[in-house]
Amino acid sequence: MAEEEGPTVELRQRKKLKTSENKESVKEEKISDTPVPERAPKHVLFQRFAKIFIGCLAAVTSGMMYALYLSAYHERKFWFSNRQELEREITFQGVYELTHNNKTVSLKTINAVQQMSLYPELIASVLYQATGSNEIIEPVYFYIGIVFGLQGIYVTALFVTSWLMSGTWLAGMLTVAWFIINRVDTTRIEYSIPLRENWALPYFACQIAALTGYLKSNLNTYGERFCYLLMSASTYTFMMMWEYSHYLLFLQAISLFLLDSFSLQQSDKVHEVYKIYIFSLFLGYLLQFENSALLVSPLLSLVVALMLAKCLQLNVKKGTFIAKIMKVINFYLVCTLTVTLNIIMKMFVPHKENGHMLKFLEVKFGLNMTKNFTMNWLLCQESLQAPSQDFFLRLTQSSLLPFYILVLIICFLSMMQVIFRRINGKSLKETITLEDGRIGGRPEIIYHVIHTILLGSLAMVIEGLKYLWTPYVCMLAAFGVCSPELWMTLFKWLRLRTVHPVLLALILSMAVPTIIGLSLWKEFFPRLMTELMELQEFYDPDTVELMTWIKRQAPVAAVFAGSPQLMGAIKLCTGWMVTSLPLYNDDDLLKRNENVRHFRLQIYQIYSKRSAEDIYKILTSYKANYLIVEDAICNEVGTMRGCRVKDLLDIANGHVVCEEGDKLTYSKYGRFCHEVKINYSPYVNYFTRVYWNRSYFVYKINTVISFQS
Repeated sequence: MAEEEGPTVELRQRKKLKTSENKESVKEEKISDTPVPERAPKHVLFQRFAKIFIGCLAAVTSGMMYALYLSAYHERKFWFSNRQELEREITFQGVYELTHNNKTVSLKTINAVQQMSLYPELIASVLYQATGSNEIIEPVYFYIGIVFGLQGIYVTALFVTSWLMSGTWLAGMLTVAWFIINRVDTTRIEYSIPLRENWALPYFACQIAALTGYLKSNLNTYGERFCYLLMSASTYTFMMMWEYSHYLLFLQAISLFLLDSFSLQQSDKVHEVYKIYIFSLFLGYLLQFENSALLVSPLLSLVVALMLAKCLQLNVKKGTFIAKIMKVINFYLVCTLTVTLNIIMKMFVPHKENGHMLKFLEVKFGLNMTKNFTMNWLLCQESLQAPSQDFFLRLTQSSLLPFYILVLIICFLSMMQVIFRRINGKSLKETITLEDGRIGGRPEIIYHVIHTILLGSLAMVIEGLKYLWTPYVCMLAAFGVCSPELWMTLFKWLRLRTVHPVLLALILSMAVPTIIGLSLWKEFFPRLMTELMELQEFYDPDTVELMTWIKRQAPVAAVFAGSPQLMGAIKLCTGWMVTSLPLYNDDDLLKRNENVRHFRLQIYQIYSKRSAEDIYKILTSYKANYLIVEDAICNEVGTMRGCRVKDLLDIANGHVVCEEGDKLTYSKYGRFCHEVKINYSPYVNYFTRVYWNRSYFVYKINTVISFQS
């Protein structure tokens, strides 16, 4: 035993001596690389402080200026302060009335907070009462102010992310400039303030900024803790604000998984982010009234699979052939476990939410065919189709798209170069310097490249997702042109020798963004000022007259029927009960708009070729008292063939045979919305017109049917 212990002790001592020698040599290298202390460290500290102070001031100022710009533009465009106040917004009702709401949809008690994702409104109402703002400002202005303030935070977070990646706040300024100039494609805040994404995406931008700082290799302990806490808070808040947030976090988790596979230094940090996902999912499940959609989400399945795969990993020496094989097995294991766990969760957890999304994707990618009205109507929406050429033309005119493509190509090729070197077992320095010209070796760059490719791929299929991708494009393009490392990487490939590459990279990282900024200022700044100077007005007198008539003439207990979009506006503006709402995460409300098995049970059938008796039975089954026919839908002249509401209804009802060249089949009834306006039997037996203007026709549904000849 003593003889066996002797060599082992000797080996341990040798290892300790070697490690101590290595540490001493590393210390000596660091000491030799550090600047001479005679160069006044106070000057260096002051320089860093001034840089951080100016950058933070520029970031906060950019956010505040953008929020003020939105407020001024909104006032000029809609003349909001001079419009009539639409009272009884659902935002400021009591919590119990919202969670047990039986005054919104007829014959149905709904949890409005959960089904309409009213968590932002609840928070806004609490702040409104707690801060005493009810004595100073009207509720609608308080609400709008919060949303615009969040957009300022959104811009500030993009500024900080670009700054962290490039090392200069000039990148943040360029990010904000591109974001505002391309605001038609970066945000929908201008024409649809209450959208859930307008509440959620600012928190997601903060989460990305915190994640970017957290993944940096040269971050100190205090900075790492701050980024971790900010990332935890923003991830959970983002999940609470938007019902589709876990899908976006799923894409982020995939990006981090690929980063973990390619970059060996940040594995522990990546798994800490997985823990944040787990915590946010289960806390969100509890506080969102046991939202089963979070339990069956692909995000939870992926994170659990990743953690199980980590427990099964073997301690194999890095760089060996066995380690490479284990990487492939681990990748296959994660994919298999994710799919298996998701199937098991869906088998045991009852869920109904977001099932329509899978059906839509099946039809979208040609995996299934359907005559379902709702699915075909969604496919016809412009935001759910592939982006148009105008989208790419706008991004090119602002010089955003060309620089984004250049930056993405350089970062992607550099990333692949680093990955192949690691696969071949070549040793790489952990700390990357400017002279190395290896921008693709930084973990945060690898993450952002993968993430933007995933988001961009989806945006190329569904145009509505451009509002997730285009802000990313602004941030990544600005980071690239302002980063000396990116230019140095390019010069390394070109083997530039005529001019010192480091000096040229530093010059270009300052000159290129300056030239871009001046050209953008010259071309687009006058346009922005012109928009703020022009006084526009939101003019829709027919809708205002309709809402006024309902509030003055209709009984309080009346129930209105019509298109879901109009019913949502009526509920918001008047408070009266309706038969349907534009919600696509509730099966019962979807069946009210269109029932797959019985096409007659549809509110939309008022625009189809059905008899007066059929329409009467549909409406009375939902206890409707009034029917509203929209002339814009009834006489719709769509630019896209086969996408008008009446065309989709004819297809669903079998009144159009697509195989025979879209020929109309025989129907003994005319289109209801046309026939009911003529006021002849049998339509006048069931419906009595009580109000009309150029856009809307309101009919009272008769409780006693009197047949006339």
